[in-house]
Amino acid sequence: MDDRFEGNRDEEFKRAREEIIDLLVSVNSREEMDSLIVDLLTEREIKDVVDRYLIFDDLYRGKSQRKIASERNMSLCRITRGSRMLKKPDGFMRRLLKAKYEDHIHI
Repeated sequence: MDDRFEGNRDEEFKRAREEIIDLLVSVNSREEMDSLIVDLLTEREIKDVVDRYLIFDDLYRGKSQRKIASERNMSLCRITRGSRMLKKPDGFMRRLLKAKYEDHIHI
């Protein structure tokens, strides 16, 4: 368990977070994952997750934050977090996108 959620340190939160992680890694198919996501998240939350992924993807492919904000009708503040995450050399999303693009795109 990391300390990114320091405002939520109570034991129930920690236990539930761990159970959710276990649940996610236990899913064996795309269909099951889709069903879990639909059950777990609201339509708005799903849209927010997809938007965040698209921000990561756009940034990794070299689009400027201003261009993304304009094209996706988003605030720069929303995009800045994605930019910070991709600057981490050991960041998980950075590794995923590097594999997706087989490292022929460099940020």
